[in-house]
Amino acid sequence: MDKHKNITLIGMPGAGKSTIGVLLAKAVGGAFIDTDLLLQQKHRKLLQQIVDELGFQGFIEEEGNTICGVSPEHAVIATGGSAVYYEPAMKHLREISEIIYLRLPLDEIDSRINNRATRGIALKDGQTLASLFEERTPLYEKYAHRVVECGDKNPEQVLRIILER
Repeated sequence: MDKHKNITLIGMPGAGKSTIGVLLAKAVGGAFIDTDLLLQQKHRKLLQQIVDELGFQGFIEEEGNTICGVSPEHAVIATGGSAVYYEPAMKHLREISEIIYLRLPLDEIDSRINNRATRGIALKDGQTLASLFEERTPLYEKYAHRVVECGDKNPEQVLRIILER
């Protein structure tokens, strides 16, 4: 990893962005930034409370503005799964980092997310996890420099794949 270049992890909730992000930051000797945690610190509230308070569109804008304010050097950035909805944030991340999409099949995402009501997932009214997956997948693919298949792999295996390239 170039010492000035960052790596950004994108993907669905439950894909392992935060878990793999911490491991990757340790492996490359960089900082780790979780934009969900930045949002929580800024608002002094849990992610779900922020989503409930601001609504879907308000949350997307707040998340996007938070991401646009991040300009580290030599860091691994884990974004919220909804970051791809805010184009200026994704353009910013593409300029300052290599974006890696952690792709996971819907059934694995579904089995990993057992706290949907409190997890802070930005859903539109009546939206299901399956329709969310369908809507976001083309966006993840659009913004990613690289796609890493994470199905049936543990975090260490995913880390090895990322580091091998």
